[in-house]
Amino acid sequence: MTRTTWTVAVFVGLACQALAAPAAANPRPLPFTYQSESLPEGAGEVEQFVDFVPIRALSAGGNPTWYNASQFQTEIEYGLTDRLELALYFTFVPNAGDRVVAAPALTEGNGSKQRVRYRLADPAAWPVDVALYGEVSENEREIELEAKIILQRRFGRLRLMTNLWAEREFYFDGTKEWVLNSTAGTTYEFSPRFHLGFEGWLRAEYPDGQVGGRAFNLGPHVFVGPAFLLNFGRVWWATGAYLRVSNFSR
Repeated sequence: MTRTTWTVAVFVGLACQALAAPAAANPRPLPFTYQSESLPEGAGEVEQFVDFVPIRALSAGGNPTWYNASQFQTEIEYGLTDRLELALYFTFVPNAGDRVVAAPALTEGNGSKQRVRYRLADPAAWPVDVALYGEVSENEREIELEAKIILQRRFGRLRLMTNLWAEREFYFDGTKEWVLNSTAGTTYEFSPRFHLGFEGWLRAEYPDGQVGGRAFNLGPHVFVGPAFLLNFGRVWWATGAYLRVSNFSR
């Protein structure tokens, strides 16, 4: 099974011109792993994520088939101070329609999110840069609380990053569960316009009161793959392609 994520980040000029201070982008070199840097005070940014996932499903006739699933997330971010960043997300997951009758649920649902990221110190002031991230998500199937500890260390042009990431999910059918989504990656700045990296991430779901064997889709599953960033200043583009390495033979 492969997972491919195209991340397109577009800096919207008209919105940014309305801000009090000159707009400054904060490119994200790895699609899953947040860096510790935040937007400067008064700066804004719009990011558009496109997630493309080939998965196995059952067709209307009950036969196994490949289904090209996708999900979209739009992020509107604003630097309240040089350390505190607020954001509003909108998520959209197209329905498979009549093509399939059974397919695994993706990580997102149709809805919105509100989040905050706070950087504890100036870059390089500590041996490891630290930021805290909190998020509330509402969609058609659940309400979700999410927290991350973002750690980063730079060695010249080389950057190491990890997100210690956990979620508490409250489904409208009464189900509750914990989700672990930790990530880690490295990226190297060959030039201001081009960064090349490698990233890995884990997803594991733990429903409350679960008895018996675990369903395969609950994980834990580990994905790894290369990523790159093209930075054109106000517009940047990051792409990652991931391969599931857990239960590889399935």
